[in-house]
Amino acid sequence: MSIFNGCGTAIITPFQKNGSLDEAGLKKLVRRQIDAGIHFLVPCGTTGESPTLTREEHLRVIEITVAVAKGEVPVLAGAGGYNTAEVIELSKAVEALGADGLLSVTPYYNRPTQEGLFQHYRAIAKAVKLPIVIYSVKGRTGVNVEPTTLARLAEIKNIVGVKEASGDIAQMARVVQEVPEGFDVLSGDDSSTIPLMALGGTGIISVAGNQIPGEMANLAEDCLNQDFASARAIQRQFLPLMDVNFIESNPIPVKAMMAEMGLCKAVWRLPLVPPSEASMAKIVAVMKQVGL
Repeated sequence: MSIFNGCGTAIITPFQKNGSLDEAGLKKLVRRQIDAGIHFLVPCGTTGESPTLTREEHLRVIEITVAVAKGEVPVLAGAGGYNTAEVIELSKAVEALGADGLLSVTPYYNRPTQEGLFQHYRAIAKAVKLPIVIYSVKGRTGVNVEPTTLARLAEIKNIVGVKEASGDIAQMARVVQEVPEGFDVLSGDDSSTIPLMALGGTGIISVAGNQIPGEMANLAEDCLNQDFASARAIQRQFLPLMDVNFIESNPIPVKAMMAEMGLCKAVWRLPLVPPSEASMAKIVAVMKQVGL
């Protein structure tokens, strides 16, 4: 199997009350993930508030994650953006830290063409030796990586997978159909894990894994083992959690719940703010409903 099969948690970045990086808290979160049986870790994604991290902080989060996780679980580190030259520079720095792979979100806002996307990822792949997983999330970036473009990119040796977060089951089916055997197709939405893996996907990059890493790892393992009845039982229990994680912009709800669980401080960086009173009441209600 690929080292990025199963469940990888898009881990939050904990901050101190003054807004600085909480390094000790991050180490505890990474350790908790590993002890719960998570398959790989994804620091500095959108869930990790990477757009608000300085370059130094971004690399420090990855450095800490690698140091704690090395030898136990792989680290698929976030390194994306809309300036290809800057992404290449960041990717080289991440490679030097010892990460096991790169998760690279599509260029956002400027919305390149499919050829532009191909050339962007091709340039990154030429610049580093690390395996690269493409992150396609049209709802956030405004651009979709089409299945035919993924098939072209899959011919590049170190482009090894895609985090498919289109929310479009038909597209997921086409992606699995178009890409070659061994190319990882990972769900970008917790609630879509089962249908994508039933179509031939290989795992999930999870938000809910922050709160319930063991359960999400079990769900992914069940799917890999074709035990969809067991996977559905886990999904039925925790679907309210998966849904409430997006009641407001991610990672506002997941951090709020983790703070209630005593796992981090309720601190976000602007433009993210704490959840509204109404949303917080729903978050607490879901905690009780799912047994947290």
